[in-house]
Amino acid sequence: MISCTDFIPAYSAYFNYLEQTDGSAAVVAFWEYLSDQFLRNLHDLAAEKGLQGCFDYWSHTLNEEAADFVMTLDENEGVFTIDMKTCPSKSRLLESKHIKPYPRYCDHCDILYRRVLEPLGFSYDIDLSRIDQAQCTLTVRKIKAAEPATKPIGS
Repeated sequence: MISCTDFIPAYSAYFNYLEQTDGSAAVVAFWEYLSDQFLRNLHDLAAEKGLQGCFDYWSHTLNEEAADFVMTLDENEGVFTIDMKTCPSKSRLLESKHIKPYPRYCDHCDILYRRVLEPLGFSYDIDLSRIDQAQCTLTVRKIKAAEPATKPIGS
């Protein structure tokens, strides 16, 4: 059986092709399409279970990809994080000697998941400053409801 990581070089090549033929907007549009069409499972888990749904989703997918990661779920603080120690996708691209990796390959994680989670009322942040080491940090926060405005006494 072919593992999901065996497709990483093909994804990267396709992103390069899209950008060369139709520009970077075509790559973003493709990622948005993927998010809208294929991340219903993340959407449904997060909508039903909140941050626990995010934890459940990534527990499955990251283990399936054999990623080296640490996930933290703090329901009291309303925050879920993934500290990616070694991303199997990016590390495979960095190790490859025969292909030119798509330079913004890791941006797909920002676009795909932000597009699902922010409309559900979460904030989504991803630190891609260490992608040259196949590392990143993803943070999802439950947005607290705004405090009701109060009128000063005597108004």
